[in-house]
Amino acid sequence: MKNRVQLIGHVGQEPEIKNLEAGKKVASLSIATNEIYYKENGDKVEKTEWHRVTAWGKTAEIIEKFVTKGKEIGIEGKLTNRSYDDKDGVKRYVTEIVANEILLLGK
Repeated sequence: MKNRVQLIGHVGQEPEIKNLEAGKKVASLSIATNEIYYKENGDKVEKTEWHRVTAWGKTAEIIEKFVTKGKEIGIEGKLTNRSYDDKDGVKRYVTEIVANEILLLGK
């Protein structure tokens, strides 16, 4: 088995781009995916899930040039977990997708 994630969704806010040493870039963004289903009584339920996405190098450059809030995109990458200590010293855990491919969809 392989750690592989594919998502199609809408960008939640303007991507954050950081320039690192030697000209390398990293992009951070969130993507919303929607699921619609119906309860037994016929009530429609719409559920939105938010996904954190990070992209490096050429993929980050494409995001910087072409991706804006609300744009529909497809991404492929791998699921990663990491932790960090926040400003108050509390350990926080993050699950995110490290994207290696992006597909520009919609408007």
